[in-house]
Amino acid sequence: MKYAICNETFENWPFEKSFALAADLGYSGIEFAPFTINKQADAISAEERATIRGQIEDAGLQTVGLHWLLAFTEGLYLTSPEQPVRDRTGTYLAELARLCSDLGGRILVLGSPQQRNLLPGVSLDQGMDLAADVIRKAVPAFEEHNVMLALEPLSPAEGDFLLTADQGIDLMRRVDSEHVRLHLDVKAMSSESRPIPDIIRDAAPYLIHFHANDVNLRGPGMGEVDFVPILKALQQIDYQGWVCVEVFDYKPSPEYIASESIKYLEACLRKVVEAAGE
Repeated sequence: MKYAICNETFENWPFEKSFALAADLGYSGIEFAPFTINKQADAISAEERATIRGQIEDAGLQTVGLHWLLAFTEGLYLTSPEQPVRDRTGTYLAELARLCSDLGGRILVLGSPQQRNLLPGVSLDQGMDLAADVIRKAVPAFEEHNVMLALEPLSPAEGDFLLTADQGIDLMRRVDSEHVRLHLDVKAMSSESRPIPDIIRDAAPYLIHFHANDVNLRGPGMGEVDFVPILKALQQIDYQGWVCVEVFDYKPSPEYIASESIKYLEACLRKVVEAAGE
């Protein structure tokens, strides 16, 4: 199983320091929040992109891709009924595809709840169509740069749009592109009525990316969620993508979060493998 960690976990650390620690702990991938480089993706120069990619590769890591795609942006919105807003948002997603490729990544995780919540007067069905319109505008860039958009359902605590894996699959089908698939997040799935392993198995044909975290906003193993059945389900569907640690509570330290998360995941995976061999 391939483990990665989101770079904002390391807060204000220099990139080289965070990459080195991640590699030393056993991670093989880094997932970027673009705002940790610049709040405007199109302001990141070609030279800066090349430098960061070189630092990642020098550490022996791979770039997974990007998440928090629309965070800290202005004038962008996924479900806006205003065509100019949707046009700008689609153009920005295309720029993020270029940034992702320049950094060596292949996955764009579309979460960003504050830029997709349903606006007054917009129904869920209308919001789905509006979001699909935005995403289709960026599909040519996804194709050109060989990047996959991973639609991320989130919990009701974070927003009111795209709250279940089934809704993510619905939006994926409305876009109708091989470059648009599904992302699953443990914290978000915990808000659904179905057990997480069942969600994973049902989503198997569409799943391309996975975030490991807990309902308490901390890392795997730092809350009540048992990851043994989760990793077992991922193995059962022969999941070949990344398992990426994403947290929202950075206490007590980046070192603790990074080290304890991967140790716990590896321990859970050993239990899965041992049980399968019995």
